[in-house]
Amino acid sequence: MSTELYTALTTPPAPGAPLLFAFHGTGGDETQFFDLAQGLRPGAGVISPRGDVSEFGAARFFRRTGEGVYDMEDLAARTDRMAAFVAAHKAQHPGAPVYGFGYSNGANILASVAMAQPDLFDRIGLLHPLIPWDPAPVPGLKGRRILITAGRRDPICPWPMTQALIDWARAQGAEVTTEVHDGGHDLRQPEAEALARLLAD
Repeated sequence: MSTELYTALTTPPAPGAPLLFAFHGTGGDETQFFDLAQGLRPGAGVISPRGDVSEFGAARFFRRTGEGVYDMEDLAARTDRMAAFVAAHKAQHPGAPVYGFGYSNGANILASVAMAQPDLFDRIGLLHPLIPWDPAPVPGLKGRRILITAGRRDPICPWPMTQALIDWARAQGAEVTTEVHDGGHDLRQPEAEALARLLAD
């Protein structure tokens, strides 16, 4: 079954609650955001998969050849795989809204899936994403709620690339909110608070 494509921690949703996918960063695993997700949206059915690519022992969701240099062929294949995983869980809970958030590498696979199949997610939280290519237009993102967070001095996700992603998402007609701090790649409390607002009813 496609729900078994990844090792994952899962919990079923309460009646009427959304599904919430949580995607870890490089070197994380399925436990990194599982408890946080449950706390951010009580009652949600949380699905937290572990990336199936190993980079010197660190789990990731797709391969790269260097910092900020992606294996685009592998990314495309892994995007299709993740989209199938999400769709399979969605099919098990018809009518439930589907939300997702990810940090760093997790934000990147989430963004790639949303660009490829925009109907899968109703709300999307991208925490310190890095999209080092020019995405094609995705009209299906119109009206979707998207949060993008960043650090202006992030050495891994340069601010100009984040700004370009924000501009691109707004150009698609998405309802984009942002939370930006003056630090680096670290997650800060205002980002968690912005994510909680995104996921709330």
